[in-house]
Amino acid sequence: MTLIKSISGIRGTIGGVTHTNLTPLDIVRFTSAYAQWISKKLSGKLIVVTGRDARISGSMVHSLVNQTLVGMGINVIDLTLSTTPTVAIAVPLEKAQGGIVITASHNPKEWNALKLLDENGEFIDAVAGSKILNFASAESFNYADVDNLGSIKLKEDYIERHIKAILSLEKIFSKKIIQGNFKVVVDGVNSSGGIAIPQLLDALGVEVVKIHCEPNGHFPHNPEPLKEHLEDLCSAVLKHKADFGIAVDPDVDRLVFVDEKGELFGEEYTLVVCADYILGKNTGATVSNLSSSRALEDITLYHGGTYTASAVGEVNVVAEMKKVNALIGGEGNGGIIYPPLHYGRDALVGVALFLSLLVERKTTVSAIRESYPSYFMSKNKITLEQDMDVDEILKSISNHYNKELISIVDGVKIDFSDKWVHLRKSNTEAIIRIYTEAKTQKKADDLANQFVKEIKKII
Repeated sequence: MTLIKSISGIRGTIGGVTHTNLTPLDIVRFTSAYAQWISKKLSGKLIVVTGRDARISGSMVHSLVNQTLVGMGINVIDLTLSTTPTVAIAVPLEKAQGGIVITASHNPKEWNALKLLDENGEFIDAVAGSKILNFASAESFNYADVDNLGSIKLKEDYIERHIKAILSLEKIFSKKIIQGNFKVVVDGVNSSGGIAIPQLLDALGVEVVKIHCEPNGHFPHNPEPLKEHLEDLCSAVLKHKADFGIAVDPDVDRLVFVDEKGELFGEEYTLVVCADYILGKNTGATVSNLSSSRALEDITLYHGGTYTASAVGEVNVVAEMKKVNALIGGEGNGGIIYPPLHYGRDALVGVALFLSLLVERKTTVSAIRESYPSYFMSKNKITLEQDMDVDEILKSISNHYNKELISIVDGVKIDFSDKWVHLRKSNTEAIIRIYTEAKTQKKADDLANQFVKEIKKII
């Protein structure tokens, strides 16, 4: 059982012992700390938007979050079952001072988490995260008296408002998509994506075949949208002779496509294809993180733009995007950030951009994928024991490869001429992540295995 406290949020396994798992007391403690941070930062009657994915513990955690906020004197706008990008969009629209999304994203069903947003509907930064963790550790909270308790207001139409905002974007060809007569299979992993993605597609006149779209939180497969977990989707695309398939994670901020042949488009290429579409309209900058494919840089340079890599983490990507005024950005895990809508990963806008490219190019999904440079990635991890010194491990690796091009912005990334490896401690799990990329899958796998062995020798 695990409780991970980081600047990106509070994530843990449900049940067990307090302070080591995500128990009801821990949920109250961290929600109180977040509320205290907002209260010290801003004055007046404060508002926080909340929403959740469909995981089994979601209703319980959501209730505790809402009532704790009320107890801290904060008014709550409750979106109920929603998506992370929907909550993000709602925060500024409601003129709220923050937001909490109850979701453990791609983690299995025993996990849940509090994703913490600022007044812009964006993830809190490192400074804010550190303050909240300090408040939680001190456990000295000032709750409201009976005359100053907060209130809860339900607003269950925000997925529809989110979709309407996407369809109003200048570069979304809604009318042409409707005329395209697409058939698409959707795997909603029995969470809120099973509601949101079909609603978007319905609004775009797309025929939808649903699999695993019942939002009951019983994930039919590992909820991370990777190739090895999406066999049902690949088979359904072929069975129904669909134009393509869509898979999302439980909170709908990661997006993966399957082509008409039942083959994975590749999660790393979700951002590439959306960037290709946007850069085809206007030349400009793109951003992804250090663990993302070189393919984005290649397609950006092809269009005459500029590419920058940030540290891993949505908040870091967003900061770099603002710095360089990027047209589009995101992460190689299928996360699309499109600033005209909002600064957050959003699977729904990614679907709309992808469909707009399809109607513009008038070709198949597999043909589009074949038009991009081919890179192959391997994503591995090593589980950490409690006494392991990750910084020393990474320093040792860095010293050993000091003749190569090395970045220490986030962990250690080593760029070889025809491949790269990125080693970093995860913000959400007790692991070292090992990402590699090369021109063939075997070379990527071999490079990953090489570094797994090297790290194990050190530890």
